[in-house]
Amino acid sequence: MAPSRTPSAVLMIVGSCISLQLGSAIATPLLAHFGAGLITSLRLLLAAAILMTVHRPRVFGWDHRQWTSAVLFAVAFAGMNGFFFAAIARIPLGVAVTIEFAGPLVLAAALSRRQRDLGCVVVAAAAIVALSWDSAKSAVHPDLLGVVFALIAACFWAFYILAGKYATGQLSGQGVLPISMFIGAIAVLPFGVPALPALAGEPEKLFPLLGVAVLSSMLPYSLEFAAMRRLSAQTFGVLLSLEPVVAGLAGWLVLHQDLGWLRALAMLVVVAASVTSALSQPSAASEPDSGTFDSDPGPKNAERRAAQHGSEPRTKANPVSVSV
Repeated sequence: MAPSRTPSAVLMIVGSCISLQLGSAIATPLLAHFGAGLITSLRLLLAAAILMTVHRPRVFGWDHRQWTSAVLFAVAFAGMNGFFFAAIARIPLGVAVTIEFAGPLVLAAALSRRQRDLGCVVVAAAAIVALSWDSAKSAVHPDLLGVVFALIAACFWAFYILAGKYATGQLSGQGVLPISMFIGAIAVLPFGVPALPALAGEPEKLFPLLGVAVLSSMLPYSLEFAAMRRLSAQTFGVLLSLEPVVAGLAGWLVLHQDLGWLRALAMLVVVAASVTSALSQPSAASEPDSGTFDSDPGPKNAERRAAQHGSEPRTKANPVSVSV
């Protein structure tokens, strides 16, 4: 990866974090009315509908590897979103996101090959533990089931990163996003069916749900998918440590949740660790391919993809029949 591409990828992650947590804060009051299953399904379904009109994926030409990548991504979407919303229905937003971040944090540590990356992970982990402890201490009645849901969401979050890496290697463009979101929405829909009568009685709630779909699904996942092509897996995982920080700020601004000095200090430490990891990103010449979300359309990578898919490399004289 060229170093010049790192700043744009970092901005994508920052934009994704802000959008996602604002959407989650808006969705929190709706959970009491419609439940996590229906909220998750509708936000993914609405986001998929919007993205399909933008990207218009030509799925009929996909091979089994490409469909596999879409289904794996769908499983990640369904599990990560479903259990996350189930968690924030029971515990504060900042606490839920902090616990959930254990997934990408552990993944970043496992994938790291450099001491500086590992150091950033350890520092971010310590700050997040402090943030979580302070948030949990302020909760009147900590909900154990909410914590369990957040931990399960953490596992799916790590799987989301791995599934995204696989998808970027199998499909060009972002056509896989709406397909995976649609499959994920259908998978979660049975859990939301009992709440459909409540939504039918309050159809005006569809408007904030549309906002939630744009802010917490369509926009952030599009930005993250683009960032996956520009960052190594471990750096991508560390940069996601901004999520608990933005979640705490969103809870303070939108949901009027308390933000003490310890939380603010922990947030600054997390930001510092994330920026340090991003700035220490190695160049393409020194970075191993196995840890990178690669999207370089150059001849070497075209030949490598062609060898994987059993087809000719993509060139102007030999266009690929499948486009997304």
